[in-house]
Order: sequence, then structure tokens, then C-alpha cells
Amino acid sequence: MNDSELNKRNAIAFYQTAYLGDPRSAVECFVGDEYIQHNPSVRNGKTGFIEYFEQMANDYPGKKINFVRAIAEGDLVALHTHQVWPGEDEYVTMDFFRFDEHGKIVEHWDSIQQIPESSMNGNTMY
Repeated sequence: MNDSELNKRNAIAFYQTAYLGDPRSAVECFVGDEYIQHNPSVRNGKTGFIEYFEQMANDYPGKKINFVRAIAEGDLVALHTHQVWPGEDEYVTMDFFRFDEHGKIVEHWDSIQQIPESSMNGNTMY
């Protein structure tokens, strides 16, 4: 398996582990020495990431995630997801991860949008 394929698998495993309630294990297994966060709702660093996802697990138990696409180029991986939260709120996200030379995640960017009830074009957002 080449580095791009391994990075895609690791990005998915990282995100899924954190999203489903174990962000500490996600960080221990998949994050490098530093973790630069670009989401303005999450503090920079590993501790900020863990705190955010622990709070999310407490506030929104039972949420689900489906990984629609994973694209890798060089040291970057992009994930396109469909999320269903309690109350049946649905979101589409796009996350970007940068990996270091050891195959560990060291930087993250994302965008999230609630899926509207109707669409002018009839296409899904995922």
C-alpha cells in the first residue's frame, strides 16, 4: 500500500474514532508531535481536539457518520462525509488533513454545512 492509500485509511480511522467518542485514542494513534487546528470552534493542539470531541460525544450521543469520499495527494487527505445527528439533523462536511513524514496527522481544516430540506437542483450534497 502506498503512503497516499495509508494516509486515507488513517484519516478515516482517526475521524471515525474521535467522532464515535474516543478522541484520546484517535490522537494517540494517529496524530504527530503537533496538531494545528483551523476550525475556529476548536482550540489549537491535541488537548483542544480531545476536549471538543469529548464534549460533542456528551452533547450529541448516537450521531452517525458515513465517509462518502477520500482523496489523497502528497501529504494531504480530503474527506467528504455525510453526518446524521440526533433529531435527524443532517450535515455534509469536508475535512482536510496534512500528514507529516511519519504518516501522522499534524494539521486540520474543515467546513460543515447543514443539509437543507430542499434543493434547487435535486442533487445530494454528497
